[in-house]
Amino acid sequence: MIALTLVAGLLARWAMPHWVFDWIGSTAAICTTLSFLPQLMRVWRRKSARDISLVMFLLFSFGVSCWLVYGIGIGSGPITAANAVTLALALAILALKLRYDRRQ
Repeated sequence: MIALTLVAGLLARWAMPHWVFDWIGSTAAICTTLSFLPQLMRVWRRKSARDISLVMFLLFSFGVSCWLVYGIGIGSGPITAANAVTLALALAILALKLRYDRRQ
């Protein structure tokens, strides 16, 4: 945490161009959004989501929904797009969990 604060302070002092922060934010959004694909593919291939926490994904999906509304509210395309895709992937995993858990 201290390291992140120091890095943020250094970046702010350097007066980096706005596009640098847009690039960093977009890279973070792509990485965190795409991180759900391996989990979704695993659940789909195995036809099982037994190890996935229902409560965690419900809370996560609610949080991502809030971020989506926030992004829309402030007119941020990157926040809106990243959270729309993340929400779709999280809800797909959640739907598969509910579907496959009923079978077992």
